[in-house]
Amino acid sequence: MIGIDLGTTNTAIAVWRDGGPQLIPNSLGQVLTPSAVGIDDDGQLLVGMTARERQVTHPHLTATAFKRYMGTNRVTRLGEREFLPEELSALVLARVKADAEHYLKAPVNSAIITVPAYFNDKQRKATRRAGELAGLTVDRLINEPTAAALAYGIHRRQDETRYLVFDLGGGTFDVSILEIFEGVIEVRASTGDSYLGGEDFNEVLIQDMLRQFGASWGFTSREKDPLLYELLRDQAERARRELSMSPEAKMTVTWKDEHFEHAVTADHFESLCQKILTRLRDPVVRALRDSNVDLDQLKEVVLVGGATRMPIVRRAVTRMFGRFPATDLNPDEAVALGAAIQAGLKARDAALKEVVLTDVCPYSLGVDTGERRPDGTFRTDVFAPIIERNTVIPASREKHFATIQDGQQKIVFKIYQGESRIASENIYLGTIEMPVPPRRAREVGVTCRFTYDINGLLEVDVEVSNTKERQQLVIFDRENAEPGLDLEKRRKELAALKVHPRDRDANRAALARAARCFEHFLGEKREEVRRQISTFEAALDTQDSVTADHARAHLLTALDALEGQSFL
Repeated sequence: MIGIDLGTTNTAIAVWRDGGPQLIPNSLGQVLTPSAVGIDDDGQLLVGMTARERQVTHPHLTATAFKRYMGTNRVTRLGEREFLPEELSALVLARVKADAEHYLKAPVNSAIITVPAYFNDKQRKATRRAGELAGLTVDRLINEPTAAALAYGIHRRQDETRYLVFDLGGGTFDVSILEIFEGVIEVRASTGDSYLGGEDFNEVLIQDMLRQFGASWGFTSREKDPLLYELLRDQAERARRELSMSPEAKMTVTWKDEHFEHAVTADHFESLCQKILTRLRDPVVRALRDSNVDLDQLKEVVLVGGATRMPIVRRAVTRMFGRFPATDLNPDEAVALGAAIQAGLKARDAALKEVVLTDVCPYSLGVDTGERRPDGTFRTDVFAPIIERNTVIPASREKHFATIQDGQQKIVFKIYQGESRIASENIYLGTIEMPVPPRRAREVGVTCRFTYDINGLLEVDVEVSNTKERQQLVIFDRENAEPGLDLEKRRKELAALKVHPRDRDANRAALARAARCFEHFLGEKREEVRRQISTFEAALDTQDSVTADHARAHLLTALDALEGQSFL
């Protein structure tokens, strides 16, 4: 099993071997393979460095940055052939798979593939399909910041602490906050922007040079002048990299036998990028808010992704957090190394201490509902989240609904993933329809439960309270599902999550003890027990097992203080 960082700009592969993660070089001896696909003059496919080198001279026959369009139906035409984003990604994955087999001198059949933490369901399924098209069994998709955290060595830290991983790559931006305690790495929150990365900084430089020379060139658009645009893009990339080491860089373009030169200073570049740098702040604030973690509770800020090499980004991060970020690892290689560590954990390698790695749901999952406005009118297409974003997964949550019309004979839930209050603006996943007895409005209650696992398997259970009739919908990428037995095994594991925390034995026993104490005590002690019971019941109502466990421990500690420890 190998670990693959399928990047917007470059792809890297690594393997867990001889007690550690090792990067695998490609056929050119380099550990980074450009995520580029092209067609040569004879119609043959080109992948990697060869394709990228031809991008400037043959833009109509070269595709790059297609990771940004994963999960969409965007078609890229190369010569006489058309490709979807996952098909282009599959060609890159097939190439690095062949490189790994040559290096390891053994067949490679399975892989851990990393994805941006903020990828939605469709984007993740497209990535899984790309792996399958490349001939790989995708054992797991792991979020890029989580993989980077593993590579950084957080899994070896003994103390209880919190980290923020700031991952800015070629085309995507992720922020994850992780907490480490007692051998558990728990992702507390993941946010980001799937359309923000190094390519956007390149675009700023392109537009800056176009403002100076665009009119004299007669430039109209990227689509109408692809050759000129690619010349500019190549120079922008070179200038951006040079500005990481020098105070000034030059962009030089030869067009229609004329030579054009454009100088850019580091200060000017930073002023041009202010809007982009501002966009980096919002996901950080959202991650801190969602995780309930304050800045001063973060032990370290870890930089990952090639775009974090830019001094303007590092200065922005330093100002944002009031401290210098950690840059111990090569930002281009950290994610692939972390994927290899996850492969080692999966294989239960003896050199790795057992680590429990949890992740979160990057987007909220819910259904469309209707609501009565204050003026009496009724509005439909309202999104009702059931599993909120950044809930630790696997997870199971339920919500209660009721019919909205007299004589209603069925209830229909459309299932969505996203954050918009308008349901149809989110990602549509499926529909479940349930017959209900015709009664007056709100007389028929319906419980809708969502159960979601780390591999993207979503089970939707709907039960009509009046009739106890139930229906279930399973939403999963069946085309690339694991063999049936594995899928059934996973569904059985999810079934255990569907027990409400208040019905678990440990929680019922704690409530029973608290009720006994309430009956036993008087005055201030009785009032204290009442407050503790109320707090614990509120924790149970969140349906979050971790929250319930912490609240139960607090309740039992309080009861021990009041009456002495329990006999057992």
